[in-house]
Amino acid sequence: MLGAKLGVSEYLRRVCQEIQRLDPAQIERLSELIEAAYDQGRFVFICGNGGSGANASHLCEDLAKCTLRDFESQRRLKVLSLTDNTAGIMAWANDEGYDRIFVEQLKNLAAPGDLLLAISGSGNSPNILKAVGWANEHGLTTVGITGFSGGQLRSLAHHSLHAAIDDMGMAESLHQVVFHWVIDDLYRRFSAKELSHAGAGAS
Repeated sequence: MLGAKLGVSEYLRRVCQEIQRLDPAQIERLSELIEAAYDQGRFVFICGNGGSGANASHLCEDLAKCTLRDFESQRRLKVLSLTDNTAGIMAWANDEGYDRIFVEQLKNLAAPGDLLLAISGSGNSPNILKAVGWANEHGLTTVGITGFSGGQLRSLAHHSLHAAIDDMGMAESLHQVVFHWVIDDLYRRFSAKELSHAGAGAS
């Protein structure tokens, strides 16, 4: 917990340093993968535990709403956070084990060509690894979003977004910074498609 060792100014300086260490190509690739899912009418699924679960819910809400230029007529991104089905999560965790809470939802909902964004600070959460393993075997594209060393998830997923910081809170904060840029970038991308479509219709 870096905040227990650093004063506020030092902590904020460290956050800025860690932001600079992020790989822009990984961030842009995340945006491109979500855009591809949008273009192909595929579902984007998101999962995570704890703070990463809250980030998954937040990202889902932003992808669903904040990428829209026109609330009435714009085609929308199909996106779902697997962290938000409380009753389903409790049923699977209670009856079959917590490691199944995400993969069993994917078995109901996912199809080849869909996109799974799996968030795990450690990269070693069993329920995340099980979901990504199943997704890889069933034709989904997977992105591992990690901190620390990246754990098993970093190499298991097809694509990686890695914040190489050994602090869970800061890793989660860095993920959220990235997600907010991705939302803005997708708003730009989706808006350009809408304007192009509207221009073609007018002609």
